[in-house]
This record gives sequence, C-alpha cells and structure tokens, in this order.
Amino acid sequence: MENNSDSVLEMYLYETNTLLEQLDNIMLSAEQADTLSEDDVNEIFRIMHTLKGSAAMMEFEPLMTIAHRIEDLFYLIRENTMEVVPEQDRPQLFDLLFKSIDYFRSEVSKIESGEPLSKHIDNFVNAINTFIDKINGQQAAAKPEEAAAPAENVQASGDPNHCFSLRVYLDEGCGMENLRAFMAISDVKDQCMNEFTYEPEGLEDNTALSETIIENGFVMHFRTEDDRSTAVQVVSGLGFVKTYQEIDYIPAEEDSQPAPAAAPAQADAAPAAAPSKQQAPASRASEVAHPETNVVQNSASPHQIKQNLISVNLSKLDQLMAVVGEIVITEAMVTASPDLKGLDGVKLDNFNKSARQLRKLTDELQDISMSLRMVPVSGTFQKMRRIVRDMGQKLGRRANLTIIGEDTEIDKTIVDAISDPIMHIVRNSMDHGIEPDEQTRINAGKNPEGEIILSAQNTGSEVIIRIEDDGAGVDSDAVLRKAINQGLASPDVDYSQKEILNFLMMPGFSTNTEVTEFSGRGVGMDVVKKNIEAVAGVVQMTSEFGKGSCTTLKIPLTTAIMDGMEVSVGDSIFTIPLQNIRQSFKASESDIIHDAMKGEMISKMDNFYPVLRLHELYGLEPKAETTDDGIFVWVETSENSYCLFVDELLGEQQVVIKPLPSYLNGFGIKDAGIVGCTILGDGNISLILDVGNILTSSTGYTGY
Repeated sequence: MENNSDSVLEMYLYETNTLLEQLDNIMLSAEQADTLSEDDVNEIFRIMHTLKGSAAMMEFEPLMTIAHRIEDLFYLIRENTMEVVPEQDRPQLFDLLFKSIDYFRSEVSKIESGEPLSKHIDNFVNAINTFIDKINGQQAAAKPEEAAAPAENVQASGDPNHCFSLRVYLDEGCGMENLRAFMAISDVKDQCMNEFTYEPEGLEDNTALSETIIENGFVMHFRTEDDRSTAVQVVSGLGFVKTYQEIDYIPAEEDSQPAPAAAPAQADAAPAAAPSKQQAPASRASEVAHPETNVVQNSASPHQIKQNLISVNLSKLDQLMAVVGEIVITEAMVTASPDLKGLDGVKLDNFNKSARQLRKLTDELQDISMSLRMVPVSGTFQKMRRIVRDMGQKLGRRANLTIIGEDTEIDKTIVDAISDPIMHIVRNSMDHGIEPDEQTRINAGKNPEGEIILSAQNTGSEVIIRIEDDGAGVDSDAVLRKAINQGLASPDVDYSQKEILNFLMMPGFSTNTEVTEFSGRGVGMDVVKKNIEAVAGVVQMTSEFGKGSCTTLKIPLTTAIMDGMEVSVGDSIFTIPLQNIRQSFKASESDIIHDAMKGEMISKMDNFYPVLRLHELYGLEPKAETTDDGIFVWVETSENSYCLFVDELLGEQQVVIKPLPSYLNGFGIKDAGIVGCTILGDGNISLILDVGNILTSSTGYTGY
C-alpha cells in the first residue's frame, strides 16, 4: 500500500507541475496580447478543473479550494467571453492567475519536501471572490432585464419519458449557485449515455435563479435509472453539493396524468419543504415533456485516441543506463579477449562476424537507451519568460525574451542541473544588463525595450547554450577595482578582458553596492560555474561595455558515455575526452622552451602553450625516455589551452564513465585532475582526465 501511495503521489506531482507549466505559458502569451482567446479560457478552465479534482483526490483541501474558485471565475468568463472583463481590469486578472500559479508551485514544493500545506488562504480566496463579484456586478448592470426576472418555482417533472429524477441541493453560501448548478449538469452530461432534461432553465446566464436554487435546489430528469445512478456518482463527488434526493414518477392507472412516487431519500435528506410528493401541474408537465432549450445530448466521442506516451521514473532509466554500460564493457572484453591472440584468423572468421553484429546491436542499444533520457530544453527555457516578466514589473524595465533552438535535446539529469545556472544568468541580464532608464537606451541608439536572447545549439558532441542581452555590458574597470578591493586581484598585474570577467564567477563577488531582492549577496555566477562544471561543462563570458554581454555554456549531451582518446604513460592508461583534443603531434627537445620558473612551453600556430608531462605530474616511470620518443596532445577548454606529453596514443574509444569511490575524495583525487574512470575491454581501468582543471590544480596556472 505504501508503494502504491508513493506512485500515486509521484503521478500527482508530475501532472500538477506539467499543468502549471502549461498555465504559465498560456498566461505569458495572453499578457503580451492583453487578452485571453476562447481557446485559452477553455484550456485554463480545464486545467483548473483537473487541479481541483486531483487535489480533492489527494485530500489537499487548500489547493482544491483555490483551484475551485479560479475554476468558478473562468467558468463565468467562458460563458460570457472575455468581454465580461473590462480592459482596465485585465491586468488584475493576469496578476491573480500568476499569483495562483506561484501559490500552487510553492505548495507543491512543500509536498515534495514533506512539509505541511499552508492553511492560511483566506486572503487569497477573498481576492478571487472580490474579482468574481466585480465581474458579476458589471454583468448584472449590463443585463438589468435578467436581474429583474421573477424567480421560477422549481417543480418536479411529470414527463413519462423522463421519470427518474434527481434533486440536488448546494452548500449554503457557496456563491454563484446558478453557475455551479450548470457546471454540475455539464459534468453529468459528459458521463450519461442518454439525453436528459433539467430545470430551471437558463442557468448559465440568469443570476436571479440563484435564490431559487438556494431554496429548492435544481432537478435533473433521466430516461433510465442507470443514468440517474451515474448522475448520483458525479454530483456526490462535487465539493459544493450538500445533498440530493432521488424521485420516481409512475403513471396513474385512472388517467394519463403521471403520479409521483418518492424514492427513499438519503440519510441527510433535503429539507422537508422540498416538493418531493407534489404532482406537477399539467401545464408544467406538458412543458417539460417537449423540451427544446434544455435537452442535454451526450457529447462523448465513440472513438478514443490511444495513449502512446508513458511516464518512467528517472531512477529506472539510470539503472537501464548502468546495465547498458556493463553490456558495452563486457562486449569489449569478449571481443578483445587475450585468449584469442595467436589463434588462426581463418578459424575466427565466424567469431569475427558475430562480434561485428554484436557491436552493431550494442551500439544501437546504447543509442536507444541514451535517447530515452534526452528531453528538449524548451521546458527550462520557457520558465525564463516568467522570470523576465516578473523582474520587468518589479524593476520597471521592459524586456523581451527571444528563444532559439528550444527543441534541442539533452540528458534529463543535465537539464535539471542547468536550470538554476540559466536562471541566474537571465536574472543578471535583467538586473545588471538591461538599463533602468529607457531614455538611456534611446540615446545609445537602442530599442527602448531591452532584448534577451536565449539559444541552444547541438554540435553533435555537446550542447552550446548562449544567453545574450543588449544592455549596458560589463564595466571592466569597475570589476577590476572591486576585485582588487576584495583581495582577489593584484594592482600590479595587467589583466586581460577574459581574466577580469572570470572574477565575476568567484564566490562572494558582487558589483552591487546594496542588497536587493535579486542581487548584492555575492551568490550567482559562482553557482553557475559550479553547477555547470559538475556536469563536465564549461562557462565562457564575453562583454562589450555599452553594447551588451553574452554568457556561453558548453555542456556534454550526457554524462554517462563519452568519446575518448586512450593514451598510455608507463604502465598506466588515461582517457582524454575527445571534445577537448585539438591536435596530436610529434616534437623534439629543441622545440621546447624553458622559462625562468623551470616551466616548459612549446610554440604552435604562432602562439606559446605550456607543456605538462603526465609522468612527472603523477610520479610514473615513462616508457618514452626522450621527448622524441613520446607524443604531444594539444588540449583546450574554455579557459585553458596547453599540451600534454604522453608515451603513446592507443586509439579512440567510446567509454562508460564510472564515478570514483567516495572514500577517494579524502585523498584529493579530484584536485589532481581525475574526474572518473572507465573499464577497458581487457578489464583494466583507465582514469579519465579533467582537462579543465588538471593544469590549474597542478601548477596554479590561471590561463592563456
């Protein structure tokens, strides 16, 4: 039972988060258009109806209450179109919806962390009710003839074709009784197989009927008892229904007029004043016997679309990737078995054919399993629209977010890891980049409305994400002065533009002089760098003062499997990520330049790059006794470019990345430039080099 409850809760959270994302996107587009289309209104109503039902199922009463009131609001808008909301009140409607989205997200976050839900929702409910009353007041003023219409006396039907009736009473003080009654009838319509009638008529647009419904309820008349039983199941699940009463009508023998026979009532039956045993007047009977305006047809489609998507727990995909990784390793171990060496090649012909087929299948399996984890970055990108919108309102700045390449796919784990970094960069663009004064932008020849461009591009081995803005850019002199004041830089050193921008990614560094809601605490770009490096990515910053800034994130498609170059140093084997290799070449001792600090450099393409000999770094006995015997591998990252000296290149290979045991962290192995390991085909272990940090961690080098 506990496992079943957990799965139900996971499905609820997944569904709710998905619906909130849809709602957020709808509202952002609607706010730009300053209206909601008919499709938008219907979709919002559907979303709120689903959120209400799901919250009721999970017994999250505060969430159900808020969703219910928003549903009431949009039912009113749906029945009367957006014209019912004056243009001057639409910003208030949008703010109300955004607040409800924020409320749901905060409460869902509490559910995910096991915290109790907030029960203090009275102010929020009152705000929604006030807006509903405001719309109702304007609608009543626009339709005085309907407001003055006399209330009908609801009578039970005497129609022999609809002799199974159900009278429903609503909770006291629930409000908008006529609309709630019509909503209940609409829900019953979706479930019943046959047509049915109801009274009073005109529920959807006659607010004067609310008083009648408060006193006498509303009645539905069905052809069969099964239809009525279906209706009972529907109305009993509605949060605003107090009670109901079933009534049967049996034709009298002596004449054609129907005579009522009351069915057993519920334990908490309706008030005694309910006309359950009164015969309907003949005029009323004939009126209901030939309904024209209130006959409800079943609208359910006989053909239903088959669901082709399923939700899978990410941990199961992790297990699948682990198994596929083991299969890849085992396949390499079988085909590269040392027992096969020295055997006649002719005798191994069938084995080699089978091995090639096995390699083909394992490659396909690996590609499929990786694709299962790939999701588009559109979800993360679309969330940034809300950040730009909210910050623009609070800071008084106009900015437009342009999204490019949102269909680019990336590993789900990496998508989750880059969400916060992208958010920090977008917030920086709004807070530090976009100028607060539109006149300043106009004087600089820019559009008064700022622009932020969020783009993604798949290069095959990695995804490149850029966040650009056309704001004021970074004042390098101000950043350098701040870095010197904080002791991060020396006043005697001539720093490059790239090195100055790197100060922005140091912990605790902030250019704001005062703490605001969005910045000034020194937390931001250092978090970006840390999170991106945690998924083996790199961060690059460029800026031109007065023109704007650009932050580039280079991220691998997946952290589970990568293409690498195997190199040997002595008896040890290392793996260098292929995406970091620029070139491999031979050189002689005469090509090496020695500096005053006993460091080594080599000239390549009219530039000088430091040389790092792996056998010296790790204390290994090399097989290449001289420089001429070994080979250089020119590697580069976003910050560094240098040459590694190794004994031999063993060849390119796709490897499965295995994390290092946690107990090795105490030995500082990550600081030594080792990011993980992999198992080779012969069963040996190859250490994977962290090209981005190996030079800095070993020599204190800061970049060329």
